[in-house]
Amino acid sequence: MISTNELLGLEGKTIVITGAAGIICSALAEGFCTVGMNVMLLDYNLEGAEKLATELSAKFPNQIIKGFFVNVLEEQAVMDAKNEILKYVPQIDFLLNGAGGNNPKGTTDVEQIIPGQSEGTNFFDLQWEGFNRVFDLNLKGTMLPTQVFAKEMIERKEGAILNISSMNAFRPLTKIPAYSAAKSSINNFTEWLAVHFAKAGVRVNAIAPGFFLTNQNRFLLINPETGEMTPRAQKIVNNTPMGRYGEVDELIGTSIYLLSDMARFVTGIVIPIDGGFSAYSGV
Repeated sequence: MISTNELLGLEGKTIVITGAAGIICSALAEGFCTVGMNVMLLDYNLEGAEKLATELSAKFPNQIIKGFFVNVLEEQAVMDAKNEILKYVPQIDFLLNGAGGNNPKGTTDVEQIIPGQSEGTNFFDLQWEGFNRVFDLNLKGTMLPTQVFAKEMIERKEGAILNISSMNAFRPLTKIPAYSAAKSSINNFTEWLAVHFAKAGVRVNAIAPGFFLTNQNRFLLINPETGEMTPRAQKIVNNTPMGRYGEVDELIGTSIYLLSDMARFVTGIVIPIDGGFSAYSGV
């Protein structure tokens, strides 16, 4: 009888994860370990990446799990990380582009401009510093690591890339125009790159998480004084048919599938993992 790991074809393969110390990518890293993968954890927060590597190595002692520093916005830093990784493994089979996030300077206080009623920052108060930072981190921070880590995949004619999009790419949320636009660009880039790489045997897909509490969105969803959900957070839950936030481990199954041999004819797609949010009109 064929085992699950044989069907997946991931055991012994190596994945590089950027943004690995974050809440979502930490959970995905552990999920990849459970199917026998070697996991290379890259993050600007070296301490966080190394701490996670130590924790996962204790749980999965027969696999190669290492933490490294990277700045996904600097080509040399990404190259340096790649060279360090190749001291531990013979090749890199998969890339998860997990680095990304929002910035308060790319957000507005009000959802809509209502003449005579609106108080707080709006579209005209957006700062280019914050807007550019969000685009750089999400789009450039996906494109540059892909240029560095996918080249040998193309030469071997095998491998897969998984990007992290967002529900904002399908249904732009109020207050966060920079993040919504940046994640929309991830969807388009995923589709474009999937076509570009298709005949070279390298697949490119993405997942689009719905609403999960992370370090990037906590300031919008949780009142720091009371610890309770903000009105915005309650609105999100009300418009999620399952009536709750997602748990980060609920992203693991889809991510493993998209990397695995079970999806070897799947490329150029973005799968929502959102508790039904994208299917619900609010009525």
